[in-house]
Formats: sequence, structure tokens, C-alpha cells
Amino acid sequence: MTGTFYVTTPIYYVNDVPHIGHAYTTVAADVLARYHRAQGRDVFFLTGTDENASKVAAAAAERGVDPLTHCDEVCAHYQDLWKVLNISHDDFIRTTQPRHTKRVQSIIQQLLDCDQIYLGQYEGWYDPGQEQFITELAARENEYRSAISGRPLEKYAEPSYFFRLSEWTDRLLAHIESNPGFIQPTSRRNEVVSKVSAGVD
Repeated sequence: MTGTFYVTTPIYYVNDVPHIGHAYTTVAADVLARYHRAQGRDVFFLTGTDENASKVAAAAAERGVDPLTHCDEVCAHYQDLWKVLNISHDDFIRTTQPRHTKRVQSIIQQLLDCDQIYLGQYEGWYDPGQEQFITELAARENEYRSAISGRPLEKYAEPSYFFRLSEWTDRLLAHIESNPGFIQPTSRRNEVVSKVSAGVD
């Protein structure tokens, strides 16, 4: 086989040291990367850490250190563990690295210049432990508690940038239709098609 293959782990929050779930996910991605390399594909395997999260700042405050010091220390545990596990990643990205922040700022500016994103207000239910927004229906079904931890959800509102997906709906759906392997597995493909077709802006 030829061609390219890209695989990434989640970029892990550094509110605490890695645990078995982080190792499991990264080993699974490593197996996938190694398989595709063995098949002759040009593989790029990315992993890394997300250091721009409220729970990371809270963990740093709890330890009495500044957030970047906390991130540096915890990130080292991830990098050390990947060495012990012989993970074959091609890159390790940290969201606090200048190469990351500069690129993100550039992309955001390009989207603003093309009027593809706009500043609005997001309001909804939020699970701080999962750093996840929860739909009204899901919040109500779980009595406004986290489905994972059981802790109360928080009503959350903040200014947010929104992407004008409605301008791309037809082209995106046509691309997905003509490239069946574009989103895998099929259940996720169907989920994306359903949400995009319903009209998301």
C-alpha cells in the first residue's frame, strides 16, 4: 500500500500526571501508526498536551505554582512515559509552545478576515470535570449533574467565536458522500452527516 496516514491521540490535559487511560489510548494510536508504516504508508503520528484549560489553571493554583511551571512539570511525565512505552510518535505538541500559538493566531486571523467566524455568546450547561458542554436535553436527563462524576453541572456563558458552517454545508456533505472513508467509523460519519444536515451554524 502507498499513500499517507495521519493519526493523533487526544492532546491530553496536564491537570495531573498520566494514568492508564492515557497510556491505553497512546499505545492504541502507536499500534495503528506502526501498522500503517509496515504497509508502506507515509505516517505522521502526533501526540501532545493541552495546557490551556481551566482545570489546568486550577491544578496549578492548588499546588501553589504558576500555570506554565505546572505544565512543564506534568508534561515531562507524559514525555517520559512515552519513552518507557517506546511510543513512535513523530511529534509532541504543547499548546503553550510558540509554534502552536502563532499558528493558531494566524488561522483565527485568516478566518476573521474572510468573515468565516464571528464573535457571539455561548450559553449552556458545562461539566467542569470533563471540560465539556452538555446539551439541555442531556443535562435534564441527568438531573443537571455530570453523567461521569455525578457532580452538579454549571450554567456557563462566555463570548465565543462561531464558524459559519452553514456556508459550507452543501460542499461538506458532497465531500463526505463522495469519500466514504473520510470519516470513520461509520457511526461517527452518520452522526456528523446528521448534525450538519440539521443545520448547524
